[in-house]
Amino acid sequence: MKKIRCPRCDEAILFDETRFEPGRVLVFACPSCQKQFRVRMPAPKPLDAEEERKAYGTLIVLENAFQLRQEIPLYEGENVLGREVKGTAANAAFKTVDPSIDTSHAVVSVRCRQGRTDFFVRDFPSGTGTFVGGELLHGRESVSLEDGTVLTLGAATLIFRDDTQE
Repeated sequence: MKKIRCPRCDEAILFDETRFEPGRVLVFACPSCQKQFRVRMPAPKPLDAEEERKAYGTLIVLENAFQLRQEIPLYEGENVLGREVKGTAANAAFKTVDPSIDTSHAVVSVRCRQGRTDFFVRDFPSGTGTFVGGELLHGRESVSLEDGTVLTLGAATLIFRDDTQE
């Protein structure tokens, strides 16, 4: 059920939007003031480039005092992890208010070769470092990720899931 409001008296009107095809124009008459008005049913959003790409893995951000639980899809190439802010360069950013997470904190590389997919993580570099399984990554050190690996960025705990395994 969808709720719309009369433009004259602000009366709420409920209707079943699933009965109408996208792009159709509907005409309503307000039961209170008899005002007639039109509403166009929204067309489905086209898939953007990110949604069309195949995700090979997922990072699950665990909920804590700074952020809610989130899932970050990992695509082939470099996935820059960091705090989501307007204009960030991170293509795998997540919502958090933790100031110890940089806007570009770490990089998860996904490489697909000869039917095999490999995952690696390295620090961007960040101000507070990136931890893999409780161990701090040094410099430009790159570590292979296995399903279930725990990453720590600032106060955020992330669990890596390999979506290519069955």
